[in-house]
Amino acid sequence: MAVIPLERKPLSWSERTYLPQIAAGLKTTLKHLFAPNVTLSYPEERPAIPANYRGVPTLVKDPHGREKCVSCQLCEFVCPPKAIRITPGEIPSDQPDRAHVEKGPQAFDIDMLRCIYCGLCQEVCPEEAIFLQNQYSMTGYTREEMVNHKDRLYELGGTLPDQHFKWDKKKAAAEHGNAH
Repeated sequence: MAVIPLERKPLSWSERTYLPQIAAGLKTTLKHLFAPNVTLSYPEERPAIPANYRGVPTLVKDPHGREKCVSCQLCEFVCPPKAIRITPGEIPSDQPDRAHVEKGPQAFDIDMLRCIYCGLCQEVCPEEAIFLQNQYSMTGYTREEMVNHKDRLYELGGTLPDQHFKWDKKKAAAEHGNAH
C-alpha cells in the first residue's frame, strides 16, 4: 500500500497566535458577564414547577380522615423498580364507617432511592389513594431515612377533596338495600 503525502496549507499569522479564538472566548465571557442573573437562591427561591410535574409519591386520606388505600397492591405490582412494599392488614371491627373495606395497609413503604417518579402507581390506583406531589427535594443521611413509611406518606399527602365519595355511596346503597 502506498502512502500519499498531503500538502497542508500553512497557518496564517493570526492563526498561529490564536488571537481570533481568544477574542471569541472573551466575547462570550463579556456577554454572560453583563447578562441578567439567572441563579436562584435555593432554598429561599424555588423554580416554577410545571402543572403535570411528577414528584414524591404520597398517600392521601378522604375528607372524613379515613385511609383511602384498601391494600389492593396494584401499585406494588406495577412499580417497575419495585420501590413499593405493602403489607395488608385487617380493618379493626370498631370502625363501622369502614365496614365496606375488606383490608387496609398494615405497612406501606416507598423506597425513594429506588423510585423513578414514573407515576404508574398513581395511574393504577382504583381508590385514588396515592398521588405524586410537587415536592422534589427528598434528602436523608442514611438509606433508612429515604424509605417513607405509612405515617410519613400520610403526613406528606394529607387530605384531598373527593369528587365522588365512592364508599359513602356504596355504604348508603347497602344500607338502603338492607332496609328493604
